[in-house]
Amino acid sequence: MKKIFIALVLFIFGITQVALADPELRDYNGVELPAGTFIQVISMQEISTLSTDENNTLRFVATNDTFMFDTNLIPKGTMFFGKIEKKNEPIIGTNASMVIRITKLRFADGYENPLYAYIYSNNGCLIGGEMTEPASYDTIPHYHKGICRHYLGVLKWVPGPSRKMGEHVTIAPGAELLIMLKGPAYLTHSLSD
Repeated sequence: MKKIFIALVLFIFGITQVALADPELRDYNGVELPAGTFIQVISMQEISTLSTDENNTLRFVATNDTFMFDTNLIPKGTMFFGKIEKKNEPIIGTNASMVIRITKLRFADGYENPLYAYIYSNNGCLIGGEMTEPASYDTIPHYHKGICRHYLGVLKWVPGPSRKMGEHVTIAPGAELLIMLKGPAYLTHSLSD
């Protein structure tokens, strides 16, 4: 009975020591990069609505470090990978257009992190899609009031009713682009200098 009592006391004493001990955790927690963050990149290959398929992997490289406070979250040289999410062919009156989605990033040490981002342009995330130039111009008279209430007329050139055929959109290799995060990116990895 004495041996069982000593074993029980040692067991309870051991459990309390384990519960009171601080576990040695790393002091780095993940960081949330908020939606709407812009990251400056360059294109690594030519991207065109004429020759690039929707299942081709597109590569981009970060040209600047992205900091949040004092932490370098995305260092210069980080690779970004994406695909053409939507592609529209050129038609009469409208140029071709495409939407490029960024799916992941890869740090220099090979660690990958998923992203929900798009290549940003002046038209939101749509690259291209502008209206084409008119195929012809027509002349119409334009009258304005002259001296002593006499109306003077001039001929004015205005766009005609038809437009030219649209052209394909091309992003040259080395073109400077912006990636805009559409959702928050949870980065649990950083490179130390």
